Amino acid sequence: MSRPVWQRLAVPLAAILVIVLVAAAVLGVGLTRRAFPVASGELEVAGLTGEVEVIRDDLGIPHIYADTPTDLFRAQGFVAAQDRFFQMDLRRHIVSGRLAELVGEGGLETDRVIRTLGWREVAEEELSLLSPEARSYLQAYAAGVNAYIDSKRGSSAMSVEYVALAQNAPGYTVRRWDEVDSLAWLKAMAWDLRGNYGDELARGRLVGQVPLDQMAALYPEYPVEEHPPILGPDEWTPPEVRPAGVGDARGGTRGTVTPGQSDPADRSLLGEPTAPDGPTSGAERQWLAGGGADALADTETVLAAVPELMGHGEGIGSNSWVVSGDHTASGMPLLANDPHLAVSQPGIWMQTGLHCREVSEACPFDVTGFTFAGFPGVIIGHNQDIAWGFTNLDPDVTDFYLEDTVEDTVLRGEEYVPMEVRSETLKVAGGEDVELQVRETSNGPIVSDVLGTVGQMGDNGPLGGVQTSRDFEVALAWTGLEPSRTAEAVFALNSATDWDSFRDAAEFFAVPSQNLVYADTEGNIGYQAPGLVPIRQSATHATPPGFYPAPGWQEQYAWNGWVDFEDLPYAFNPEDGMVVAANQAVMRGSTPFLTSEYDKGYRSTRILDLLEARLEEGPLTTTDMQQIQLDDTSTFALELVPQLTEIELDGAFYTEAQDLLRAWDGSSPAEGEQSAAAAYFYAVYDNLLEAVFDDELPPDLGATGNSRSMQILETLMATPESVWWDDQRTPGIIESRDEVLRSALVDARLDLTRQLSKDPADWSWGELHQVHLRHQVLGEDGVPAVVQGLVNRGPFPVSGSSAMVNAMNWDASTGSFDVTSAPSMRMVVDLGDLDASSWVNQTGTSGHPFHPNYDDQTQAWLEGSSYPWAFTREAVEERGVQTLVLTPAE
Repeated sequence: MSRPVWQRLAVPLAAILVIVLVAAAVLGVGLTRRAFPVASGELEVAGLTGEVEVIRDDLGIPHIYADTPTDLFRAQGFVAAQDRFFQMDLRRHIVSGRLAELVGEGGLETDRVIRTLGWREVAEEELSLLSPEARSYLQAYAAGVNAYIDSKRGSSAMSVEYVALAQNAPGYTVRRWDEVDSLAWLKAMAWDLRGNYGDELARGRLVGQVPLDQMAALYPEYPVEEHPPILGPDEWTPPEVRPAGVGDARGGTRGTVTPGQSDPADRSLLGEPTAPDGPTSGAERQWLAGGGADALADTETVLAAVPELMGHGEGIGSNSWVVSGDHTASGMPLLANDPHLAVSQPGIWMQTGLHCREVSEACPFDVTGFTFAGFPGVIIGHNQDIAWGFTNLDPDVTDFYLEDTVEDTVLRGEEYVPMEVRSETLKVAGGEDVELQVRETSNGPIVSDVLGTVGQMGDNGPLGGVQTSRDFEVALAWTGLEPSRTAEAVFALNSATDWDSFRDAAEFFAVPSQNLVYADTEGNIGYQAPGLVPIRQSATHATPPGFYPAPGWQEQYAWNGWVDFEDLPYAFNPEDGMVVAANQAVMRGSTPFLTSEYDKGYRSTRILDLLEARLEEGPLTTTDMQQIQLDDTSTFALELVPQLTEIELDGAFYTEAQDLLRAWDGSSPAEGEQSAAAAYFYAVYDNLLEAVFDDELPPDLGATGNSRSMQILETLMATPESVWWDDQRTPGIIESRDEVLRSALVDARLDLTRQLSKDPADWSWGELHQVHLRHQVLGEDGVPAVVQGLVNRGPFPVSGSSAMVNAMNWDASTGSFDVTSAPSMRMVVDLGDLDASSWVNQTGTSGHPFHPNYDDQTQAWLEGSSYPWAFTREAVEERGVQTLVLTPAE
């Protein structure tokens, strides 16, 4: 796997960074202070038609007041650039495939992949699909960013990062912002939340290496009885069969298809599912187990070059839930949300308020919440009438196709047809231009081209009745490459006033497909699943569609339209007065087909249990919601511990550690008596995963410890005869389940003795389980420690773990318990009194190192506390400490 782009940049920058940033610290942050935002007084901003007020509280959170939407978004662009311009500029270079223009040769690997995928080209097409109003908002935002750029004398006055980069990539000039810079950011969001991408590649590689019956055990069915789906059996009726929606509000250009008996979208996968048993035909197994698997491994390496801006893989998900007024002390709904994304410094989100002084049809915005630096509007939050939260629906929206190619032609049926070919020029700061050729088939771009040809794969012979070259390349189909109107959904959500207008807004939300939870000030609650979900028509697979990479030359594997929006699941005022959406299955049936690979529901079931338990004590409050967000008990651990404590160990050295589990309540605090037991349990779990899986899987496909790993182990514990218990590295010896459990207990004791202390009473989970908030350029390995210390924050000991409500996730395959993803923010909205809502961000509002708002929310985030969330003008003014008036330029 390639190193993250930040690490590839680190070594060339190291020497100059020591000088620049240490000097900045010694000289009273002189290099950075001039980039700090002006937060009080008056400033002229070109293009404004009237005065705009920006009221900031002591956390630096801006609330913007204007008379027109264009003034509002122009001011938002200006203020966002004041706080986070370097983050915005870095993001737009990445998502446009122009990172090398900013950082030099270190960005070329990323540029090759993203230019092959063509993110910016798709965003340019999307701009033409938007309504005139939405385009005017994007234009106003861009104009505000450009007003900020014009107010600065060169990039060094915008951020200290430019001073460092100038030494490695001289001659860089900040380019003006445009609407597509904002739209292209949505591609990064969709890419990081793209569904079963990694699992499909993994399965393609494992065919031929792992017996198919064992493969089925690695991808178990969703446990609908133990972990209830989002919608109960009485809350969602599967739609009647109808043609797939095409050309609707969401966009998308694929053709239509009428689902029939041969369409996997009509088969039951969750009610009485058929376990995955691999590709049906021997020919299909041949192309996966042969050269196809090699091509897929190379493709995985290529696509890993794209930096994780929001994070993907282990633990990426969210918690959200909403309860009706029937269950609350106020008699009105409560809505909670905490998206689990990558950790970084600065964080992913910014907080802001956007207020029309007089809300009207002409100026419909009075909204506050969390937004992205570089995109107008509010992504998650509430306005004066409704509140909404997001969790990743995680549908299967990517498919890999093995393509049989001869030069610039590709096999279709029994003949080779031309591919689309284009040339791209990659600009390199401080270096020569690099030319890139991009090829594209009807299924998508050839992503394996970024590594060059994969090479001849096997003999040139018939395959499945078709003569092939056996020279396989890999194409990627992804809904994010379909032009859509997702940007319009943000503005429509921000101005929605009721359930109907909320659903109208959700219909625009194409990618990434999300679970949307809803509440309003009239007392209603609801749920909607939006997004482009492809329909695949194939009569040859006995497995869910998209489960394995497909042969691109066979037409029946192609996408044939989208699930109609009206056929996507939703619920309004469910009878039990609750909706919990935490990435679990949406419904029991499979019409429409969404995915076969949901999160396995440990978090969602725990949230439901906690809500019901607290309701036995009385009506729910915002404090109850906040406390549930912090729950760090593992129900999986509580199921496994009794079997671990039954294992006989020899000697007090080992039994004194095992005894910790006997008194353990399953919680995972960073410190305290229960913390020692948590440390031991997760060390045992880590060793158990290695012993059961890593002897039979490739090193980069080891078990991660996520909810799927937990479900697999639960099943294996009940099947002690399973072949997975045997260690393939010990020929001639067949290990039993209890032998493997004993070894895991013993090895964990030895591991913690070496890492922490000989005395188990001294152990703590927080010593093992820590979060590092790293700057995405200056804070990675390879940069001198003194520099990292100036821009990074942490490491911090944290409670929580994977597959629990307080989702401080870690990845067992990395050999570390360090946090890989976490609640990126937490919010609770009180629809009875919006000013009684609460919120907290992972870092702070500012992206400037040394600024007081750079990390001032981090301690509250770590401790699980929140801040009052002011909304009304009166509350905003009460919390405000600085006011900036933006005036039209003369």
